Amino acid sequence: MSTSDYSAFAPQPGDDPDDVLFSTIYGVRTIELNRPKKLNSLSASMIRKIIPRLKEYHSSQLASVLIIGGASSRAFCAGGDVSVLATEIASHGNQGRARARDYFALEYQLDQLIATYRKPYIAYMDGITMGGGVGLSVHAPIRIATENTLFAMPETGIGFFPDVGGSFFLPRMEGKLGTYLGLTSKTLDGVGAYYAGLATHYIDSAYLGNLTARLAELVFKDYDSLAERLRLIDLTIEEFSSGIPFDRKPVLVGEVRKAIDRCFCFDSLEDIISALEKEKGDGTNSATTRAWAQETLDTLAEKSPTSLKVTLRQMQLGARWDISETFQREYHIAARFMEHPDFVAGITARLLSKPRRPAEWEPKRVGDVSQDTVDSFFSIEEGSRSLPFEARGGYRLYPFEGVLGLPREEHVKSLIAERGIGKDELVEGLVKGRGGKVGVREKVEEVLERCCSIDRDGKVVWEGG
Repeated sequence: MSTSDYSAFAPQPGDDPDDVLFSTIYGVRTIELNRPKKLNSLSASMIRKIIPRLKEYHSSQLASVLIIGGASSRAFCAGGDVSVLATEIASHGNQGRARARDYFALEYQLDQLIATYRKPYIAYMDGITMGGGVGLSVHAPIRIATENTLFAMPETGIGFFPDVGGSFFLPRMEGKLGTYLGLTSKTLDGVGAYYAGLATHYIDSAYLGNLTARLAELVFKDYDSLAERLRLIDLTIEEFSSGIPFDRKPVLVGEVRKAIDRCFCFDSLEDIISALEKEKGDGTNSATTRAWAQETLDTLAEKSPTSLKVTLRQMQLGARWDISETFQREYHIAARFMEHPDFVAGITARLLSKPRRPAEWEPKRVGDVSQDTVDSFFSIEEGSRSLPFEARGGYRLYPFEGVLGLPREEHVKSLIAERGIGKDELVEGLVKGRGGKVGVREKVEEVLERCCSIDRDGKVVWEGG
């Protein structure tokens, strides 16, 4: 890393010297977000500290494992410091917008660095993990949820869009879960995040300190690949697993999950809303499903119509972007939102006003957001700024997805197609293959119940999803 590279992340006037704490425990390097009064919201000052450290650790032979967490169990990171950006724009106009663009350029460089990192990077998602906090965690190969985890992408409620790589990870979730989460800003607890694949592990927060100490004891061979190192870390984390609390159950399963896939499969927001109206009024649906549909309609009605339409288009296009293209394109979408009135209106109403109040969106109705307006968020003018990524990760699927976390639905489907297999054999084989990993049995059984039937020979038949 050259001197000029370091100068881009030099401390600026007003930076807090203690908003990120770094420590060394043998081969482990820890990064602790330390703005507890701000729920560890990610500031430019913090980013300017983290990026050089990550690069330093990457080139150091002494640093073998990186762990990022928050200074308190209340929040890992509640998001980017968007209140400051909105205040800057409201007070300084174009100058404030330029500062906001600079912030997002920094943030997305950090997120891309994490997503393409070539050493074990572990995120302790202990507490609120939203927005910018998702960017610091969801691209990690190992993501640990706890009983304190609250996961969400709340951007459509503040006149923005699910950024920090949301274009990449949301469309690649199972079924239409990503589209649903991106549009509605639904909050998931730690168990929900784990079952949805947003976390790869679930342990009690009381064990995190001991886990860090245990990880510091690991010794890797010089020639061990990243996959081999992650596998050893995976087995080590499982030593601290105490199971899923009996009173914590995933909510996006069963009939509700079926309804999500039915309603959020459409290419237009108007069609999604119509499908939800139909779901609500269908007397053959369960009371739970009808209540879910009404709640979802009410939720969407509170969001920025422009944000909703842009986000839906983002889900469709992002499914084709590679990881680095994702952050380049999100930078341009973010820059466009800095010009749109909903960003300042949403943050002022939802984050700055005491008490919170409904935002005054412009326009107010979904039907008044034209296709030309939506398309403008995805057009990149010639000569526009390009983010200076050091390494361009070209992957279109996370390298270790489905290997370290719970089995994905498509893996279950492929096993059924390949083997012609009975239910018990399938479930037990997956549980054994994952070393008895907590939640595997429950996840696979839920997928089979929702998507499969049993034929006359006792073999599982895939029917839906």
